[in-house]
Amino acid sequence: MSVAHAAPRTARERARVEITGEILSTARQHLARDGAAALSLRAIARDLGMVSSAVYRYVPNRDALLTMLIIDAYETIGSTAERAAANCDRSDYLGRFLSCCRGVRDWALANPHEYALIYGSPVPGYAAPAETIAPAARVPIVLLSILADQTADGSALPAALLDPGVEQSIAPLREFAGGQVSGDLLLRGLASWATLLGTVSLELFGHLQNVVVEAPAERAAFFDHQMRQVAIGLGLVGS
Repeated sequence: MSVAHAAPRTARERARVEITGEILSTARQHLARDGAAALSLRAIARDLGMVSSAVYRYVPNRDALLTMLIIDAYETIGSTAERAAANCDRSDYLGRFLSCCRGVRDWALANPHEYALIYGSPVPGYAAPAETIAPAARVPIVLLSILADQTADGSALPAALLDPGVEQSIAPLREFAGGQVSGDLLLRGLASWATLLGTVSLELFGHLQNVVVEAPAERAAFFDHQMRQVAIGLGLVGS
């Protein structure tokens, strides 16, 4: 039986992929050095030895460049979290949760400027378009899948009754979750997401100085302790 293969890229397509990659690589260097608000296609073109008009053939404006960088960051941290969780047995909910959290932290420490771009202060004058939504959801989906599996096998914590106003407030989240998880557990999951990002951000942005010992082993131990406390609230410990 014959197997269909994708047609090989043309020389022009290969050149476009290569040059776009070079533009993004240089943009990351500028992001680290100058910050997102100062990104300049002209400066990137100068570093690449290209005229600015040539760069605009690949990236039409600064906002498009920011979108490309944001999507790339979300996709990368998302795949990191997915791989980390997949290394554990599917029934090991605590292991999946901790592995995902550690993956997020490890990626953030290795890519601090990209982390700041997607989870830090908004870039003045920039509004993220709709195509960033799906990549941004990859890490939350990893966490949500754990809660859904808990619910499916009956090991989830008994759901507490919610105030009607609170229940209504998370209607978009319930729709995103597809009705698989109770509102109470969704709120606990949202709190776990906030604690994960908050704990990583405190470390990454220097807010743990003189609070937690800076040595890597102690920082990792502190992070694991915080995430285990969150896991208790999710009913993952002992599952």
